[in-house]
Amino acid sequence: MAITKEKKQEIIKELKDKIDLQKSAVFIDYAGTNVKDLTKLRKELRAQGNELRIAKKTLLNRAFEEKEVAVNVRDLEGQVAVVFGFEDEISPSKNVYQFSKTHETIKMVGGILEGTFYGASEMIKIAELPSKQQLLGSLVGTLNAPVTSFAHVLSGTISQFVQALSQIRDNK
Repeated sequence: MAITKEKKQEIIKELKDKIDLQKSAVFIDYAGTNVKDLTKLRKELRAQGNELRIAKKTLLNRAFEEKEVAVNVRDLEGQVAVVFGFEDEISPSKNVYQFSKTHETIKMVGGILEGTFYGASEMIKIAELPSKQQLLGSLVGTLNAPVTSFAHVLSGTISQFVQALSQIRDNK
């Protein structure tokens, strides 16, 4: 059944609103994926503050063109859907990448990060990066290491001094 012009305009408006709110977007090829797996993917994405949106390539392309984002969705292979990331720049690519490891029918075909389009290989590299929380934890650990080591050295000196006094006391 054909979509009416009004419905197409409504879909484009929805997509443009999502483009305004997104921090990143990942394009996936979902050809051959059953409804059960797509529903599972949607739930996993929603839990991380992301949203999967399926629309015709021409409507996706028009929405991105009107928002002046340099991507030609029509050149992407397969049945294309877009995953919008609203809370984190990396989480959409991470979630899709993890899901695609267990579901071969889902493939990343590209993505937009900070207004720049990246191909599938670059998006996979981005997905393999540690999360923001992991990087912050590593930074805090690195900054804390010298202080911890210094405190350990000082406590070692004091404990040796106490042991020496204890041995002197025992000898007398």
